Amino acid sequence: MKDRADGDVESIQKIPIASPTPPAESPPDVSDKRLNDLGYKTEFRRNMSLFGVLGISFCAIGILTGMSSAFQTGLFSGGPLGLFWGWNTGWVYSIAMVFTGTSGNLSVALYLASLAEVGQNRVLTRVEIAAIAWGVNIASGVINTVGTRAIGGMSAFNLWWTLGGTFVLVITLLVKAPVRNPADFVFTDFQNFTGWSNRGFVVLLGFLQAVYTLEGCETAAQVAEEAQRAELLAPLAVVGSIAGSWLIGLAYMLALLFSVQSIARVQSTSYALPITQLYYDAVGPRLTLMCLTVVALAQFMASVTAFTASSRLFYALSRDNAFPMKTWFMTLNRYQAPYWGVWVSVLVGCIISCAYIGSAIAFNAILSSAAIAVMLSYLQPILIRVFWPSTSLPERGPFNLGRWSWVINLASFMFAVFICVLFILPTAYPVNTLDMNYAIVAIGAIILIVALCWFVWGNSHFVGPVKTILVNETGGENEKVFSEVD
Repeated sequence: MKDRADGDVESIQKIPIASPTPPAESPPDVSDKRLNDLGYKTEFRRNMSLFGVLGISFCAIGILTGMSSAFQTGLFSGGPLGLFWGWNTGWVYSIAMVFTGTSGNLSVALYLASLAEVGQNRVLTRVEIAAIAWGVNIASGVINTVGTRAIGGMSAFNLWWTLGGTFVLVITLLVKAPVRNPADFVFTDFQNFTGWSNRGFVVLLGFLQAVYTLEGCETAAQVAEEAQRAELLAPLAVVGSIAGSWLIGLAYMLALLFSVQSIARVQSTSYALPITQLYYDAVGPRLTLMCLTVVALAQFMASVTAFTASSRLFYALSRDNAFPMKTWFMTLNRYQAPYWGVWVSVLVGCIISCAYIGSAIAFNAILSSAAIAVMLSYLQPILIRVFWPSTSLPERGPFNLGRWSWVINLASFMFAVFICVLFILPTAYPVNTLDMNYAIVAIGAIILIVALCWFVWGNSHFVGPVKTILVNETGGENEKVFSEVD
């Protein structure tokens, strides 16, 4: 037997293959063949349709939820001016997805806390909010354990829920707002609650809200092995979810900006989420409950998909010997769900949620690092394609950028570097222990942990992608050799 690092083959079995299939090959077979050609055998059933794949990216972006939860970031850093114009502009990623799901689940808890504040005049304690977050984490785990069909159905439902919910929110805000702001306020009004004196820097801080909101479109790629015609639907879902979210988000943002009654009241609110004050001032208490319910349900579905992505990433890393306890994390239940990855994500989410009880600042630092981690994970493959283009795949897929690929990658590289720097800068002045941006500490800790794991474990186990199926022509066109590689 050869050493593991040399790619040992434990068993080789000749399997006769039937005559070449006719041209009218079913879509799942086409996707499976492309997966086999890459060296991986089919493990998941392809139960996810176009709407499921598109929905999961759309769900992960969470346009209503991201904009509602982070709306105050842009509102206080540049105001309407920054908000409107900002809308035009292996391991680390796994951790980022777990943190993103945890952040989303806490946001669900905060929406529920806001509902209690508006509906019952009851202010929930941090312990109660953390307990709700635990429950939402566990519910996310249960849904993910049910598997691909449940996730695909939920994601498709979320697509229609977001479309319908946005329509309801926009109409409600514009019709019920006592005063509708003029166009010059929406497109040119500048607000600064940050303490920084540099106008340009303040507006750039407001752009972070748009960047944070549109992250997550790549989640479709994490479920490619569970999708029909994944080679086409996955990239189409990524592009389609960005375009659709941009349009829906623009309509929702304009409605918010035209209907906001007092930015100062939103800034000084006592509600768990500042967007609650905007709703309350614009549409009154009863309709505020409806608006919060629409966004809270969308937030929950978005959080579920983050754990979907993290569990599939753990599975993929384990398959390539880049993750410990390989057998456990590659085990699928009868619903075709990698449940070990799901429940590890839930466990980490519950542990991090406990930090919220002790310090909201520490908790926010941990979760804000998720956005930076996502951008860093985007940056790694883009960097390779920009500076080492000769390492590109010998054959382009059916969906590619053609001759514009390098130029777009270069622009993406520069944008990602710029955003990563912007994400770690202090958002308030003067900078003190309460206003300090501790994201740099959290992302530094993530990188340190990843590097330590690499030198202690990964360096001796991971030797590159591991093919789980080898295809060699040895006996004519009707016979191939398949071998399992540990």
